[in-house]
Amino acid sequence: MANLHPETVWRMKDEELLDALDSGLFLSKNKAIRFYAPSFMYYKTNHYCSSSKDFPTISITGRSCSLRCKHCGGKVLDTMYPVTAPEELFELCTKLKRKGALGCLISGGCLPNGSVPLGKFTGVFARIKRELDLTILVHTGIIDSQTAKILKKSGIDTALIDVIGSNDTVKEVYKLDVTVKDYASSLGALCDSGIAFVPHLIVGLHYGKLKGELKALEMISRYKPSALVVIAFMPIHGTEMATVEPSTPANIVRVIATARLMFPETPLVLGCMRPKGNHRAETDVLAMKAGVDAIAFPAEEVLEFAEQRGYKMSFSSFCCSQIYVDIGNLGGITR
Repeated sequence: MANLHPETVWRMKDEELLDALDSGLFLSKNKAIRFYAPSFMYYKTNHYCSSSKDFPTISITGRSCSLRCKHCGGKVLDTMYPVTAPEELFELCTKLKRKGALGCLISGGCLPNGSVPLGKFTGVFARIKRELDLTILVHTGIIDSQTAKILKKSGIDTALIDVIGSNDTVKEVYKLDVTVKDYASSLGALCDSGIAFVPHLIVGLHYGKLKGELKALEMISRYKPSALVVIAFMPIHGTEMATVEPSTPANIVRVIATARLMFPETPLVLGCMRPKGNHRAETDVLAMKAGVDAIAFPAEEVLEFAEQRGYKMSFSSFCCSQIYVDIGNLGGITR
């Protein structure tokens, strides 16, 4: 891949991109890939069945979100355990631990400034780590340096942040009065705090079109994330963008291939949010050809693809952002 420049891949026509992927140029040389199926979604294939308890998701704002973004409308919160107070969170985590949970993803609706209201929960994060020994991942939203440092002191394992690279998308889809500079500042705050952080890049969030994804990758590249997760807009019933066509598999993998060149040593993941059905089957196989180290909720087709090519496959019930912890089990990254 030494002779390929990220912008060259970005500008390729679909046919050229697919030919480049078919050439095997991007494939991982260590012939190993990890698959994830955390318990917030039922998953079963001929290779693996997900646990119903290992890694649940929790919303610390209950069903409430100030933004009601066009692509989500708060619907995603309906899939999470709802709490609104620190005591509730600890009680819930205690119950989940007793049922066999190994960790949890803590998220929630955003405030009008794009942040998740983490402040009053940081103390209980530390208590959960100390008394329950759960792996804790936290979605931060827009975050400042002080909050990032407090989050680091609380002992959580990983901070997750969605990164948007277009001011138009921030305003029109997220309905936020912030700019891409605020996302860059948030990345800087997380990096400076010393916390492990994993940016998530949403392909096609601007009504299914590519707009700002390359800019977002460039912003992320100024820092040293623990891993990078690429996800894709998928229409959700009952939202303002329910009828919007998602990005094509080719465009999703265009972002992945570009990211692979820009982050050759960073664990790269195709995350859980992306269209299903034939779209997912095609995307997943192309993503593997583009050199991802892991895929969440993989289609049966990519499992067969990996098996036929003699890849070492492993499965996990944790969140895919933990690939930077698990990468040692894959033999490291060799390009």
